Amino acid sequence: MEYTVQKLAKLAGVSSRTLRYYDEIGILKPARINSSGYRIYGVKEVDLLQQILYYRELEMDLEQISKIIHSPTFHPTEALEKHREKLLAKRDQMNRLIASVEKTIAATEGRIIISDQEKFEAFKQNIIDENEKAYGNEIRDKYGDEAIDQSNAKMKGMSEQQLAKAEQLGEEILDVLSEAMKTRDPASELAQKAADLHRQWLCIYWNQYTKEAHSGVAQMYVDDERFTAYYDKKLPGTAQFLRDAIFVYTGSIG
Repeated sequence: MEYTVQKLAKLAGVSSRTLRYYDEIGILKPARINSSGYRIYGVKEVDLLQQILYYRELEMDLEQISKIIHSPTFHPTEALEKHREKLLAKRDQMNRLIASVEKTIAATEGRIIISDQEKFEAFKQNIIDENEKAYGNEIRDKYGDEAIDQSNAKMKGMSEQQLAKAEQLGEEILDVLSEAMKTRDPASELAQKAADLHRQWLCIYWNQYTKEAHSGVAQMYVDDERFTAYYDKKLPGTAQFLRDAIFVYTGSIG
């Protein structure tokens, strides 16, 4: 079956403008343009749009999606299986949050008593699951299952204050890095402050700190585009600058 822009937009629950934009950026081209100048979409394009919308539900940007679906190694069935895994994980996360809310409601009504630890279990487990989903294979290959399992266990035992401290440090690292970048010197006082803040942040999650492991994480920020994108989202080059500052801090260079 074939569809015009309007018909496909109605079928998929998106706007006609969205489909035209997808055509403009090359992520979803029509199968052909008919004699009247209308875009015409076939089965292949319908299936591709479904894939795009799945990835959008997983909060991926269009540039990332385009690289995936237009890769020579892209396989629709395998992609659907991965979508299913991620959606099931997302459902589990939501179920944990719902259960946490229900327990909190019961506690406020005086029907049960919950500890301060229980109040944050769902949030901490979701953080662990997100990290495992995004980076699990890489960090387990690099540091081993035992180290990662210990780190996850430590995360589960964190207090509200520790979680808040970790979040605060994470924001402070980015703020100091922003100023340090202006010096263009990874050995500058500000750059070294950022490196030390990063060490403090790691120590909240790690059972044991070593300079070698710190340097390894810093290198991963440059080697893995997902980490690079996180640090470079405001200012390109930040991930590499942080890596260089940490190398100075740990004595890996200079």
